[in-house]
Amino acid sequence: MATAGVHSIPFVGLARQHQALATELGEAFRRVVSSNSFVLGEEVDAFEGEWANYCETEFAVGVASGTAALHLTLLALGVGPGDEVIAPAHTFVASVLPILYVGARPVLVDCDASTGTIDVEEAAGAISARTRALIAVHLYGQAADIAELASLADERGFALIEDACQAHGARYRDRPGGSLGRAGCFSFYPTKNLGAFGDGGAVVTGDPELAERLRSLRDLGQRKKYEHLIVGFNERLDALQAALLRVKLARLDEWNEARRAAAAAYDDLLSGLPIRRPKVAATSEHVWHLYVIRADDRDRLRGELTEAGIETGLHYPLPVHLQPPLHGLGYETGSFPHAEEWSASGLSLPMFPELTLEEIEVVADALVRALT
Repeated sequence: MATAGVHSIPFVGLARQHQALATELGEAFRRVVSSNSFVLGEEVDAFEGEWANYCETEFAVGVASGTAALHLTLLALGVGPGDEVIAPAHTFVASVLPILYVGARPVLVDCDASTGTIDVEEAAGAISARTRALIAVHLYGQAADIAELASLADERGFALIEDACQAHGARYRDRPGGSLGRAGCFSFYPTKNLGAFGDGGAVVTGDPELAERLRSLRDLGQRKKYEHLIVGFNERLDALQAALLRVKLARLDEWNEARRAAAAAYDDLLSGLPIRRPKVAATSEHVWHLYVIRADDRDRLRGELTEAGIETGLHYPLPVHLQPPLHGLGYETGSFPHAEEWSASGLSLPMFPELTLEEIEVVADALVRALT
C-alpha cells in the first residue's frame, strides 16, 4: 500500500477529465457559438439520437435537468391529484419532489438492506387502487430489480418509471438501465458518470406518443412555434450542453470500466475490515457512480479521512421521509429502518474514472489506520 501521510484526494476529479478533453470540448463550444443556435436545435437533436442509441431505446427527449425529466414524465403519463406514486425512501429528494409537483401523493417504501435499492416486496405491499406509477431508482450506479417491478406494473396496470440519474451505462441482465420501464429519466449534473457543464437531463422511451408529449411539455406546450396546445414548461436542454455531452458520451464506456477497476481495487484493499462493503446484485452490471461503504462509526471515520486530506461524501444523511417538505405524509423515525440505517452509516469514498491505484491505496491505508 501507499505510505502514510497527508494527501489531497478529491471526491470527484472533474478537473482531470476536463483537462484531458480540453481540445475537443473547446471545438464543441466554438461550433455552438458559430451556429448562433443555443436552445434545442441541431446539437440537441444529434445528442438525443446518440443517447437513444446508447440506451437502446427509440426516443430520447432532452430536458433541463433530471428533476425535470421525472416531473414531465409524470405529467405526460397523466399522473395528478388523487393518484399515488410509489418511490423508495432511500434516494435523493429529487426522486420524490416531482410527485408533489403534479399533485399526487408519494407512497414511500423501504430499501433492500444489502443493496440500498427499492425493496420489491415492500413495493408490492404498497400498491393500492390509486397507484398510477412506481419510480424505481437505480442507486449509486446499480440497477434496481426491474424485472420484478415490471411484472408488478404489468399485473396491476400502473406505469414503471426508471430514475436512472445515477446509472448512465448500467445494465440489468442484458438491457441498459432506463430502457426497461415506460420511461427512463436521466440527469447530466456535472458529477454524474455522464456530466454536463451545468444542469441537463433526458427521458428515454419506446413510446412515440409519450415522447411527443414530452417534447411539447418541455417547450411551453408548443407543437410548433407559437402554437401552444397544452400548459407546458420551459425545461429545454441547451445546445451547448448537448454538444459537450456528445464529446463525453464517446468515452462513457471507457470511464465506466475505469470506475469498475477502482471499485475492484477498493474491494480488495478493504477486505477484512469491520465495515460493510457495497454488494453487487447478480442481475446488475454496476457503473459505480458512488462507492459507498457502511460503518457504525461513520462520522469518526469521515473525520479521520478529512484530516488525511481525503474528501468523502454522505448520500444521504437525512432520509427522504424525514425531510421537512415531506412531513405531511405522516412518516416518522422508524418508518423505514433500512433506509435510516443507510443514512446513518453510509460513507461515499472518492470515485471517478481518473482516480489512480495509488490514491485508492492511500484511502485504504487511512481506513485501515482508523479501524485497527
